[in-house]
Amino acid sequence: MNPSASGWINKLISINNRESSKEFSSLTVLYKELIPCGYIYGSNTNIVNNIIDKDDLSSEEICKVNHLIALYVTHNSIKDANDFITNTIQFYKKINAHKTNFFLGIISKSETAETLEKIIHKRIQIDNNLIDKSFNYFITNALLFIDVLAYKQYLLTGTITEASIIKEESAIETIVLKTLNSKVEKTKYDNSLIKLFEQSLRYQQTNKLDYNEAIALLKTPLEKQYILDLACMATWSDKTIDDNERYFLYQLGKDLQLESKQVKNAMLSIADFYIEHKEDIVLLGSKNIVKSFYNNSSAMVMKLISRNSKRLYKELSQSKELMLLLSKSTVKDLSKEEQKKVNDQLLDIFKAIPSLAIFLLPGGALLLPLVIKFIPKLLPSAFDDNRIED
Repeated sequence: MNPSASGWINKLISINNRESSKEFSSLTVLYKELIPCGYIYGSNTNIVNNIIDKDDLSSEEICKVNHLIALYVTHNSIKDANDFITNTIQFYKKINAHKTNFFLGIISKSETAETLEKIIHKRIQIDNNLIDKSFNYFITNALLFIDVLAYKQYLLTGTITEASIIKEESAIETIVLKTLNSKVEKTKYDNSLIKLFEQSLRYQQTNKLDYNEAIALLKTPLEKQYILDLACMATWSDKTIDDNERYFLYQLGKDLQLESKQVKNAMLSIADFYIEHKEDIVLLGSKNIVKSFYNNSSAMVMKLISRNSKRLYKELSQSKELMLLLSKSTVKDLSKEEQKKVNDQLLDIFKAIPSLAIFLLPGGALLLPLVIKFIPKLLPSAFDDNRIED
């Protein structure tokens, strides 16, 4: 299943209905499963309940799957499953009806799965800037669960407004920023994180809530648990929770009328998650901008090559000179003239594979060294004596 290609929602629903071994009786039950997947923290590393194999899916694609499942479970606990796509599209229309830039080219008169795919893509896809996206991606997507909570309200009451979602996000902004500011001695990293959080919000509020107003706005146990988890995420993003932050979290739990055990468990959950996935998650401040660009590029190149390996190998096999140069690159460096030949011939090949067209865009040639790095993995093992089979 490819969450970046048309038809993935119907495919996922079909798989879920046919193969899912665990039924989620409520959103509360599902929430507990979404935490270790990283969906609540905005850093999706696994697909909830392993409904499908994550294979070579990107974090954004895993996020799409988890978000769709969260919406689907929420809907089916209240309404008939057959109306899921129609009701979900109507929900997103209501909370974004006046935002023509958001729905430009998306919303049509028909309410189809394809339309919903485009909505979810725009809701999750921050931008295509490889340099910036690591830095604001996880913060913005950590707010996606607001959509799910609002969707539940919409299904129960039949009404929802964008204003209510903005108010919910404003409450989160107030509490998370107060959490970040609870550290007495702030480093440059702490101040950068505060600015980043403010810039990563989906809605820019003019009338911000104070702390007490934000607390009063949170009514349900799930809303309170969610804001507590986000607060814990904010404190742990620099890999440490100092005494002031710990005191604030327990006070926050008290203000939310949560037990101290819930606060402790929330702190342990975020710590366990980051420790387990420290190699998979771009923690803020842990990488410089150049390394972030390279890592994002590498991930994208690996995904494109993996998904087009058969076609790419077929095209490569028809170019004897390119095959010889690529096989040579596995044992020694190519000369500048040879590198230019490889670049030119690879660009010709990419013209024949539409999904690799990104390399034809201005600046796309910058990614070719990464392609050359991963291409030898497609060549027969005889060309690479050091190749280790998976």
